[in-house]
Amino acid sequence: MSINGKLAGALGALSLAVAAGGAQAELKVGALLPLTGDLQAYGESSRNGINLAAEEINAAGGVLGEPMTIEIADTQTEPQSGVDAAQRLVSVQGVSAIVGALSSGVTIPVASSVSAVEGVPQISGASTSPVMTDLDDNDFLFRTTPSDAFQGTALAEVAGDEGMDSVAIMYINNDYGEGLADAFTDSFEAAGGEVVGTSAYEPGLASYRGELSQVSDGESPLLLIGYPENGQTILRQALEGGHFRDFLFTDGMKSPQIVENLGAQYLNGSAGTVPQARDDTDAAQHFTEAYEASFGELPPVPYIDTAYDAVYTIALAAVAADSTDPVAIRDHLRAVNDPDGEPVGPGDFAEAAELLGNGQAVNYEGASGSVNYDENGDVAGTFAHWEIEDGEYVTVRVFEPSM
Repeated sequence: MSINGKLAGALGALSLAVAAGGAQAELKVGALLPLTGDLQAYGESSRNGINLAAEEINAAGGVLGEPMTIEIADTQTEPQSGVDAAQRLVSVQGVSAIVGALSSGVTIPVASSVSAVEGVPQISGASTSPVMTDLDDNDFLFRTTPSDAFQGTALAEVAGDEGMDSVAIMYINNDYGEGLADAFTDSFEAAGGEVVGTSAYEPGLASYRGELSQVSDGESPLLLIGYPENGQTILRQALEGGHFRDFLFTDGMKSPQIVENLGAQYLNGSAGTVPQARDDTDAAQHFTEAYEASFGELPPVPYIDTAYDAVYTIALAAVAADSTDPVAIRDHLRAVNDPDGEPVGPGDFAEAAELLGNGQAVNYEGASGSVNYDENGDVAGTFAHWEIEDGEYVTVRVFEPSM
């Protein structure tokens, strides 16, 4: 190679290094969302929550003087598709952190195959499997929603409140379904309830009549742990076959789409649980008002506020670290949720950034409640007992389950 060629090559390498260094100051956050597949009903609303947080942060001056950006990727509610999408976000898009996925069955393989391996922090706003607590993730996996170890207990309490002394269970055959079915069964039976039958189901089948016949005793309600797309098929066949008349649901089945497609007359009186913050806090009220100003009425589906809070904690961690390096962000996620720090909430980003810049501790109090990550990346939380009345989802109470 000629001297001129070597010089050109060196200048080109220098230009790339400078460009890479400049790009590093910009915080890119990947969003793994189910824009298609079984959980599509939740994908769009979660994306709204993520974008809303980014818009507020950028309006407050951005992160380290630069506007943050969101890179969206579709998981298709499938593990391999989620892993592939996450790898593209890290290797091609160069994100410093990931929000998502929604389903535990996607979040866990992403954490094991991408986040923990590549060293990129991942915060799920919806994955609730107890398996995540002890997962070997090199401390790169966090979540802003409580574990199903707590939801199982909450669900058992709701079953008791609804006068159910026996239930049949059908659950989607993944980490979410199995973990929640086990947690509910332990709590329900400890309280004196009876589980008359339990069956896992595979998504994407045309018929679930065999599983329904297997668990039905002709009297007990059906606890359905699953997602809207296949859940509708199961409910329709349960009603058509006369297997069940009464239903109990979990967070994954709280979707207006189900009532619209099946008919309120068949689902009125059904009840369920969902992780839900108390709505009387300043943070929750700010979030609701901001969401409605940008997108219209806040839909009665979960995991919008938890996705929103995940973005806020990532941005605050980058400010605290004075870096968009993924490991540095991971190492500061707990620091911005310091119980002894100055309380800040959504809408206070500029104030929080100033406090952090002055070396002061902050405690981010989220729209979804406490976001104090423990040593496993878990958070505590409260749950809503909801019912379907006249085709509408009505919150009966928000409570902390007794463990």
